[in-house]
Amino acid sequence: MGIVSGLLLLPLAPVRGTAWIADHLLEEARRQAHDPRAVQARLAALNRALDEGSVDEAAFEREEERLLTLLERPAPPTGPTTTTNPARRRHL
Repeated sequence: MGIVSGLLLLPLAPVRGTAWIADHLLEEARRQAHDPRAVQARLAALNRALDEGSVDEAAFEREEERLLTLLERPAPPTGPTTTTNPARRRHL
């Protein structure tokens, strides 16, 4: 990036920084959502809620099916979807 283009794009730096943070938060949320230990903990909490009567049978079955599907499916890939040359990758 040249000095002129750097100066012209400087006002966009906060937007690029916010987008970078949002991307990393999304990756972490996906990773945690597909973590088998976290899903098993949510299943245990769901069973306790059913035992305590704070959730009805229909809601329990819907949520249990969703959580079991998360356990059966592999986690979606994280990071860039295309292969790039690491030497050309820019970091903020």
